[in-house]
Formats: sequence, structure tokens, C-alpha cells
Amino acid sequence: MIKVLLAEDHNIVRNGIKNVLESEGRFQVIGEATNGREVLQLMSDGVSPDIILADINMPLMTGLELADELKNTTSFNSKLVLLTMIDNENYIFKAFKAGASGYLLKDISADELIFALLHINNNNKHYICSDLSIRLLERAGHNAKTDDGFSPDIDFSKREREVLALIAKGFTNKEIADKLFTSRRTIEGHRQAMIDKASVRNSAELIRFAVKNSLID
Repeated sequence: MIKVLLAEDHNIVRNGIKNVLESEGRFQVIGEATNGREVLQLMSDGVSPDIILADINMPLMTGLELADELKNTTSFNSKLVLLTMIDNENYIFKAFKAGASGYLLKDISADELIFALLHINNNNKHYICSDLSIRLLERAGHNAKTDDGFSPDIDFSKREREVLALIAKGFTNKEIADKLFTSRRTIEGHRQAMIDKASVRNSAELIRFAVKNSLID
């Protein structure tokens, strides 16, 4: 039985993942947390998971910050797998550099989630979900910039484009979150992911980039 500690601040998402894992039969969820600090506290109290499955965007302590803490704590030997909506390759590199064993998107199938955790636990190897692996290969083959500064490998998701359009109209993160029926923190994550993808410094430069490259009118 593979022991898993879940770290996710959205109860519905956490409960859904828990149901998927425990219905499979080879996993036992031995602890639940809503942020990285709670994970560290649970482990200090004696909870000893084989795998920590954590969201990146959590309050108080993010998944990346948790990865750094675990890497620098020799008493913890659990493998950390990050589950996120952020498909930016910079985050992937940061995650593995920080010590994560896996990077999965939240829209992966239940079958791939199970496969990834078994692969990481049983083979002691890293795993990137298949959708991201394909995107990384495609971007690696189209990484040259044209003379006008347009980057053909920039790939904003459908939701990111929706957020971008609303940013361009002057809506705040909270207003965008209300319009898209999600949390402000999720919108902040999309905004930062687009800034990273476009290699710009702030939202104003992101809008200029988007207009220049016909991503918005």
C-alpha cells in the first residue's frame, strides 16, 4: 500500500483526488493539508507518506516552497509530486530543481495519475504528464524568435487567453475570478504564468506583447 499525503486547499478537488486514489486499491491517503506548512507539521507529528501530492498554488507555503523545505530536511524521505494548472516550462524546471519527483496537470486522466504515482514510487524516477511532455518537445523544435520579436513557441491556453482578454479590458484579478467562476489566486497564477511565458516583467508589458503578436485586439 502506497501512503499518500494530499496537500490542496480546495476541498472539492482534494476529496476528488482522494476518492480516485483510494478506489484504485493500491493507495492509502494518510493525511490531508491545505498548505505546505500543514504538510511539514503533519510530518513533524509522525505522518510518514511515501508520496506527497501537492498543489503549487497554496496559501502560506506554496508547493515550490514546500519542495525547497523538503529538499533541505534530511529527516523526510517522501517523494513530492506537484499537481497544478500551470503549464509553463519555467515552473517545471523550478519544480525539479527544487527536488520534486513529478509534475502533473490537473486535467490529466485518473489512469495517468495512478500510472504516474506508481512509476515514481516503484521506479524512483521522475515523471512529467504526457500532455506537458508533448508540448515541451514541440516548443523545443520551435524555439527560434523572428526578427520582430514574435515567439512562435508561445502557447497560451484557452483559459489564459480568456484571462488575458479581461486583463486588457482593465478588470482586476477579483473581478476576473468572479466572471470566470474561479478563485482570485487561480487568476493570479494564470497572470504570472503568461508573464513568464512571454518573458516580460509585468502586466503592462504582457498586454503590449499580446497586442503586438495579435493575441488580443
